[in-house]
Amino acid sequence: MKTTYSDFTHARNEVSASSAGGAPFLICYGTTFILTGILACFLPRETSALIAMFQGTVALPAAFWLERHLGSMRLPAENPLREFSAQLAISQALAIPFLIVLYNINPGQIPVALAGLGGVHLLPYAWLHRTRIYIILSVIISVGAFLLILALGGDAYVYILLLVGLAYWVAAPLVYRHAKRIVAETTA
Repeated sequence: MKTTYSDFTHARNEVSASSAGGAPFLICYGTTFILTGILACFLPRETSALIAMFQGTVALPAAFWLERHLGSMRLPAENPLREFSAQLAISQALAIPFLIVLYNINPGQIPVALAGLGGVHLLPYAWLHRTRIYIILSVIISVGAFLLILALGGDAYVYILLLVGLAYWVAAPLVYRHAKRIVAETTA
């Protein structure tokens, strides 16, 4: 039986079911942020800033792999949100030129920039997955990083990386549980 997409609710349900609500991305990026934060305690600032800038090259493929294992279905090719959700997933890559310029000016500001970019990036997922968790997460990482910079200045570097990673880890099971509820309601 062919599914028709007369409204976005069904399409969004499929996106949430296939992506496990985005939990795989939060798990993988949370892990790379925390590892980068730990490495930043031992490596020169310039080196750890480069690792922070490009940690997505490890996290993104790992997240897609984990998504295949945690998602309860594959996203159908005819889903009208398929292309949009893929574009959302990789949209942060467009910030790499900005990060390279910032790195050349002050590598110590890379974590706060990543936190702000992450907050902006995650906001549309509140609509896509129909959960306020992403709004709260966006505010925590972007405003939290800003407050850490105000309070600690350059010493906030490691704390921001750890804040982002831990916030992602805390949000991951919440969005995963939310996605499971959507799947259960849809199939009931």
